[in-house]
Amino acid sequence: MNLDKARARCTDLLADLHVRRSKGERPSCDLLVFDIEGEIHAITAPFVEEIEGQKHETIAAEITVYNPTKPIIEDGKQYLLGRVEPRGSELSRVMLFEETGGVWKPVKNGPVFRLQDPFHVPNVQGYHVFGGVHVEKDPQFAGSLKWKTVFYRYRRSITELKNDPSPFAESPYGMKDIRLIELDNGRIAVFTRPQGGEAGRGKVAYIEIASLDDLQEAIPRAEIIPGQFYEDEWGGVNELHLLSNGKIGVLGHIAYEEEASPGVRVRHYFAMAFMFDPRTKQASPIKLLTTADDFPYLVPKKPELGKVIFSGGLIRMEDGTAILYVGVGDVAAGRARISDPFLEYERQ
Repeated sequence: MNLDKARARCTDLLADLHVRRSKGERPSCDLLVFDIEGEIHAITAPFVEEIEGQKHETIAAEITVYNPTKPIIEDGKQYLLGRVEPRGSELSRVMLFEETGGVWKPVKNGPVFRLQDPFHVPNVQGYHVFGGVHVEKDPQFAGSLKWKTVFYRYRRSITELKNDPSPFAESPYGMKDIRLIELDNGRIAVFTRPQGGEAGRGKVAYIEIASLDDLQEAIPRAEIIPGQFYEDEWGGVNELHLLSNGKIGVLGHIAYEEEASPGVRVRHYFAMAFMFDPRTKQASPIKLLTTADDFPYLVPKKPELGKVIFSGGLIRMEDGTAILYVGVGDVAAGRARISDPFLEYERQ
């Protein structure tokens, strides 16, 4: 593959998205509705303990739910995992929500995790895998945080994790956006997101393992997929789909930062997709799926986050469309009905 041809800047990818939309590929987007009133005390309690001088009422008015997974079906009910935190804080919890009449409500006495940015992977060697980003204070640097990705597994229901919160694997500190999927040969494909050195601000890497028990040891050994990101841009994987031909449909995000005005920098995050062939280790060119401008305007968590879309999960429909779940501006969750981004790779 010609890597120079495969790689394109975000601005060029955005121009390509506009061309596709001019030909009819326009998304239908809305925001998810969350009702937390019934469990407001349980939701605010962890933050009252951690945010000095704040009361339940103050925190309750500032609670946001964003960066969701796509819905998880258990016993005919729809659930999703969302990142929950006060607008002015990075102290986050991941909580389980159940859909009732188009509204998402917290599951009473459901599991709560001290995590950010949840993900859920079904059917990996007899397990379901759930995880997120664990953030903690860095004792070596006052006022700084450090983070790692942690992984849990369960057999039937995510509620099994309520009484067994120990992860079975974790990444090195400083790594997010690690995702996995079982391949048609029974092995497990793992995508990681190293930073620094050759990886720059963040590039996608790949490795295969024989068992979930091998995950933690394998993560640092993943090899960067070449030709995807320019040095001043970065990206990562959010969800994986095994396609009918054995290739992998990759849902992710790509980002860059610009100076919007003197002293004011803005981050642009886009939902994106590409195909990866585990046999040849080749990736298709990246294509954008949605932007923040597709959704109703929201006051972002911080001014520099107003152009952020963070992919959560994608449901492929039988009519050739897909429903994409995303975080918006680090304050809300949304969904977009788009053209199925993986159909073209199954037809190749």
